[in-house]
Amino acid sequence: EVQLVESGGGSAQAGGSLKLSCTAIVQLGDANCLAWFRQPRGKERREGVASVSTVTGMTYYSDSVKGRFTISRDNAKKTVYLQMNRLKPEDTAMYYCAAALVACHLGPFGYWGQGTQVTVS
Repeated sequence: EVQLVESGGGSAQAGGSLKLSCTAIVQLGDANCLAWFRQPRGKERREGVASVSTVTGMTYYSDSVKGRFTISRDNAKKTVYLQMNRLKPEDTAMYYCAAALVACHLGPFGYWGQGTQVTVS
């Protein structure tokens, strides 16, 4: 089964940048959609941040991060990235990568990483 591991989290000042990575340590070929979610402290649900179709390359961004975050993938390295620029304090959250075996617009996401903390002050 797909196993995902995130890294790259940490602390940054408002206006700064961080780059998250998520590596599939088992396999990635069967995943039709790769995505990033985040869950701020005090929130009960994770919110979708960005996704990319492994079939078409089409990307999606939430309105709150559009123009600031970029999702990309490296098939050779079996890794998906989230470049986060112009960070805001409201970006503070635990970030999770996820994979779905169906198209991004269909879901659900059945595979999740362990999460990496991002803190913006």
